[in-house]
Amino acid sequence: MLQTTQLASGPLAGYVVVEMAGLGPCPFAGMVLADLGADVIRVERARPGSHVPEDLRFVGNPLDRGKRSIAVDVKRDEGRAIIMALCGRADALIEGYRPGVMERLGLGPTALHERQPGLVYGRMTGWGQSGPLSSTAGHDINYIALAGGLGTIGRQEDPPPPPLNLVGDFGGGGMLLAVGVLAALLQRMRTGVGEVVDAAMVDGTSLLLTMVYGMLGEGAWRDERQSNLLDGAAPFYRSYRCSDGRFVAIGALEPQFYRTVLERLDLEEDPTFAQQYDRRYWPEMHRRFEEIFVTQDRQHWEDLFAQTDGCVSPVLSLVEAADHPHARERKSYLEISGVRQPAPAPRFANSSLKVPSAPVRSGTDTRSVLLELGYSESEVSSLVDLGIVSTDGT
Repeated sequence: MLQTTQLASGPLAGYVVVEMAGLGPCPFAGMVLADLGADVIRVERARPGSHVPEDLRFVGNPLDRGKRSIAVDVKRDEGRAIIMALCGRADALIEGYRPGVMERLGLGPTALHERQPGLVYGRMTGWGQSGPLSSTAGHDINYIALAGGLGTIGRQEDPPPPPLNLVGDFGGGGMLLAVGVLAALLQRMRTGVGEVVDAAMVDGTSLLLTMVYGMLGEGAWRDERQSNLLDGAAPFYRSYRCSDGRFVAIGALEPQFYRTVLERLDLEEDPTFAQQYDRRYWPEMHRRFEEIFVTQDRQHWEDLFAQTDGCVSPVLSLVEAADHPHARERKSYLEISGVRQPAPAPRFANSSLKVPSAPVRSGTDTRSVLLELGYSESEVSSLVDLGIVSTDGT
């Protein structure tokens, strides 16, 4: 049996997930599962002689926190045999390669399900496992562009700005994969049969737009940028520059919250602001708000709206967000290996989430995992000598 006690904390304690090393959404899904208690074993390339000297500081990618790492040459028969053995004792495998890559390695769903019928096989791609674009390259911006997400963001007169890679890679990608894997694990509890999860970022982005499509169908959404309640057209749902060059964000959609904003700004009697949802007044309302907010610094407006229902918040930088009193009170951030980063989420009433262990160097756990799989010390040493596996030191 694989030894999972070192990570036995959280609702996924006891589950073993094999993660084929990659970038972005697949590692993020693996991090989410590890944060929730799963023993995530990251499979990386064997790199003989690539040991990093101990005197160099190793920080690692926060997406790899809480995971174990083995380094294997999966292009060789002996390496594939290791992955087969590992998946024979695992609950799930997740991978983010182009369609067909795992099959060419002999590690596709069919091959692994012959060894472990209950394995949940999670696949993360941009375009999906099928369709005319499935074999072509792309990145977050391409997937959200084709799914309609990018075209809904930004000012009409400017090109659509990339929303970092939050929408495709992480929201519509990695999180979707994690949900799919969890759903398949629940299904397996009823059927005993594994599943193949086809998580595509183009599908996930479309899914995130479900509410917008509903509003479009009802005639409550215009199919052009900066023309709607939630895309920056409404003067009471957007950001404004302050005198210090920083910004505040207003989200006063509901009338009662909008009234609070007007009261705090002494605008209750101003006829320009009397009809909140009358689009004819929006340009002038926007201009007036701009004139008002630029007269004071951000702290002034933060203090003015503190503990009110005006839905006015400071637009914080990453450093400021982690230092905000609300984040500090909830312990929303933590520090691992000197790197501040978001803490595991969500929280559970009856299951505590431990502080994730720091990311480890490639191959750190190769030897221990192979021994858990039943390989002898001499067999492991032989695999190292042949370059089929590597450890942190070789």
